[in-house]
Parts: sequence; C-alpha cells; structure tokens
Amino acid sequence: MVNSRELAVKSASFIHFPSATNIIQTLKRCYCEGHCPDNQYNGTCEIRTGGVCFTSVEAVYDDSQDKDVPLYTYGCLPDDERGLMQCKGHLVPHEQSKSIQCCNDKDLCNLSLRPTYPERPTTETPGFGPADSLPFTVLLTTVTFCLTLVLLVVAIVFIKNRRKEMQRKFGLYGKGYSDEKYPQMEVHGPLVSLIEQSSGSGSGLPILVQRTISKQIQMVHSVGKGRYGEVWLAKWRGTKVAVKVFFTTEEQSWFRETEIYQTVLMRHENLLGFIAADIKGTGSWTQMLLITDYHEFGSLYDYLQDHCLDPTSLLLMAQSIASGLSHLHIEIFGTKGKPAIAHRDIKSKNILVKRNGECCIADFGLAVKYLSDTKVSDQKIIFDPPCTIIFQEIDVPPNVRSGTRRYMAPELLDKSMNVHNFEAHKMADMYAFALVMWEMSRRCVTGDKLKVADEYAVPYYDCVPSDPSFEDMQQVVCAKKIRPQIPSRWDSEEVLQCLSKVMQECWHTNPDVRLTALRVKKTLSKLDTDTTIKIV
Repeated sequence: MVNSRELAVKSASFIHFPSATNIIQTLKRCYCEGHCPDNQYNGTCEIRTGGVCFTSVEAVYDDSQDKDVPLYTYGCLPDDERGLMQCKGHLVPHEQSKSIQCCNDKDLCNLSLRPTYPERPTTETPGFGPADSLPFTVLLTTVTFCLTLVLLVVAIVFIKNRRKEMQRKFGLYGKGYSDEKYPQMEVHGPLVSLIEQSSGSGSGLPILVQRTISKQIQMVHSVGKGRYGEVWLAKWRGTKVAVKVFFTTEEQSWFRETEIYQTVLMRHENLLGFIAADIKGTGSWTQMLLITDYHEFGSLYDYLQDHCLDPTSLLLMAQSIASGLSHLHIEIFGTKGKPAIAHRDIKSKNILVKRNGECCIADFGLAVKYLSDTKVSDQKIIFDPPCTIIFQEIDVPPNVRSGTRRYMAPELLDKSMNVHNFEAHKMADMYAFALVMWEMSRRCVTGDKLKVADEYAVPYYDCVPSDPSFEDMQQVVCAKKIRPQIPSRWDSEEVLQCLSKVMQECWHTNPDVRLTALRVKKTLSKLDTDTTIKIV
C-alpha cells in the first residue's frame, strides 16, 4: 500500500514539475546595451518562451560631423503584448528617425541584427523659380513699381514743402498775394514806363507786378550757362529781357542776388537793370528765375574776343565800370538809404557791354552789404597802451564760394584778409577791376598808320593753367609777386598810359594803398576825350 502512494507521488511529481533541464531549455539569453537589468551599461538579459531579443537604432545629431549618426541599443522584451507592439514599431512613422528588429531563435541573436531607419527628408527652401519665371517677374515688377511710386510721392511732397518754405523764407510773396487770389493781374504799359512809375526807391517793381511779369515771359533760346545757372533770351510784350534760371542747388545765390537787386537806391545805369524775381514750378519741379535787362553784346569777356577797342571806347568802358563800382561801394545815408555793397566776384564775364558802348556790372550772388546801423562801436578792449576798437558788421552770404580764383586778391589767396572788415572786400574788388582794365587795354589799338592790338588773353594766361588752383595762384601772385605785363606800346597813347598807372596802383600787394573806385572814376574823368559814341 505504501509502495503504491510513493508511486503516485512520483507520478504526480513527474507530471506537474518540469525538470531542471526543461526549465533551462525554455530560457534564452540576449545581448543588452542601454537596457540592461540592474542598470548595467551592457551584458546579457534572459527571456522566457514568448519573449524576444531586440536591436533598435535611432538617428542622433553629431555636432562634430554636422549630421545625423545611428545610435544602436540592445535588450530584452517580455512575452506580453507590450513586447509584441514594440517589435512592430518599425511599421509606424516616427517624428524622429528610429527603427527596431526582434528575434528569439537563439542566444544572443540580436547581436546580428542591423535595423535601418528611413533617411530624414530634406525640406527644400521655397523659391519663386528661375529669374525668368512668370511669378518671379510679376513679383519683381510689382515691388519695383510700388517703390518707385512711393519715392515719387515723397519727392513731390518734399519739393512742394521746400518751395513753400523758400517762399516764406525769402518773403517773395507779400501777405495776401497768393497765386489763387490774384491769378491774372493786369499790367499795362511798356516795361520802361513800369520801372519809371515804380516807387522811386530804385529797389525794383512791386512784388505782385514782378510775379505777373514772370508768368507772362516767353522763353526764346539759351544764350549762356554759368556755374550758378543758365541765361535765356526771353520776351515780355515784345520787349527783350534776360532770364537767369538758377540751378536748384544754388538757391542761396538766387536769394542773395535777388536781395541785392531789391536794395533801396540800387538802380544805376552801370549796374545791370533788375526787372523781376520769382519762383515758378509745379509739385515735381521748381525754377528760380531772375529777370533783368537784356544786352545783346553779351559779357565783356565775349565782346573782347571779337572786337578791338580804340582809346575812346576803352576809356568809356573803364569809366562806366568805375562808375558802377563806385555806386556799389558807396553808402547813401537817409531815411531810406543805400548800404555799401562789395561785389566780391568782379571779372570780365560778370560785366556786360551795352549798345551805347558803356558797361554794366552783373551777377551779385556773392555780394556783401555793410550794415553801418548795426555796427558795434566803442567796445573797449584792454591793450597796452589802451585803445578803442570799432567793429564793423557786414552781411556775408551763406554761400561757400568766395569768387573766381584767377581774379582773387593776394590777401584772399594767402588768407591774411579780415573777412569781417568791409573795406577789405572793397579793396579786393579794386584788385579784380585792375585785371579787367588790363584785359580791355590789351585789345586797344595803337599806332598812327599801322594799328596794332594784342590778342585777347585772360590775366596770368602765361603763368597758370586754364583752370588754376588756389596753390597755382598763390605761388604766382603772393610768392613770386607777378602781375600782368604792361606792353611798351601803351606808352604811345595817353589813355593807355593813364590806365596803366591806375591798374598798377589798384593791383598793389598792400590793399591799403590801392585806389578806391571813386578815385579811379575821378581820375579817368579828367582825361580830355569825347566819349559820345554809340555802338551800332
């Protein structure tokens, strides 16, 4: 009986408890790395029946190589549903590139697995296609058009505002005299009678009349161009006038010349006759106009190129220039007096020849006015011994230019001149006037039977280039103290003899010993010569 129980127990034990050999056969080992038990870095792990070994790969960015590199991990997955789902993970797309492979056919089977992940697609930078494609062309055209339109609007607004600012600044339009209020004012009578019937102050026509004349001007053709603008021949009711159109960059010159011309008692027969000044234009462009008398012979520079002078005409021209310069330099006192004015750019190109043989001075863009009523006097400065200094205040234009280099006085070239001393500016004018007299005298004929005259030449033509620099003129005029040569043939003619003495005194290095314009005018008037000539 006992033997039968033992046999049953043995049988039961044999049926329900597997042997050690069978248990060992159901376990398999897998290689692990990164997913090892007990937080080991690598080694092996065991799986039971249904479990799997896996090898996974994931794309990791490597800074040193500047690209993605594969990172492999190894381990075991359980025999439940989680392991099965993870082994199917390579069938599902991932945000980050990764893949997995599983096996359970032998020990360490996952060492031979090499899963691969799909390459991450490179996103191309969106573009508009080639430069000649239609979308690119349309976009470029649209952007260009819009930018051009914006710039045009900005330019129109800027020019319009600047024009209004100039009108307010220069006081060109009197209060209530707007374009809209008086679009077509009637001006009756010829130009000469209008000027004669003006206020009598010699400061030009009323502003409203000037604006009306400027609107009725008819341009004919261009007669010359200078550094400040272009001069046109124009007509107003059949009368020839000259219109100087200033460049937009020369508004200060236009303002200064307009201001000088409208000075009280400025009108003189040997100063260019002023008629009107105006600013014309639309929103997109602006013209600064200066309307004066027209003289068909042009400048003295142009006239001397083609004409010789006799002593009588030479004396008349020299006297007229001296007379105009004297009127310019002198200060007239009174209720509405005239300030003293220095031209600062006397040269043959800025002197015009009239039909009666006289000359008139033009171009006052660099002129300065002496403000005697605003001078600071009796200002005490401590010296040893004590003395009193009287300061003169002059209205110097804001223009950066200071005259023509060829005609600059020595004190201007060597920068020793006191620019705040008005007398110094007048003496610089006399130096330039002496050079102009030399130019005219060269073209004067001498001799009884055989008339001789020199070819026209500018001062220092034989010493400096055609466009001399400051250094060129300073070397010749200041360092070497060279002056234009006086020909010996001038000794045979009384007028030339007188002029040669006058010009040598006027171009003296020391400005204090130069003759004044009034002194030159009186000296020339003493010559007993009939000056009643007329150019036809």
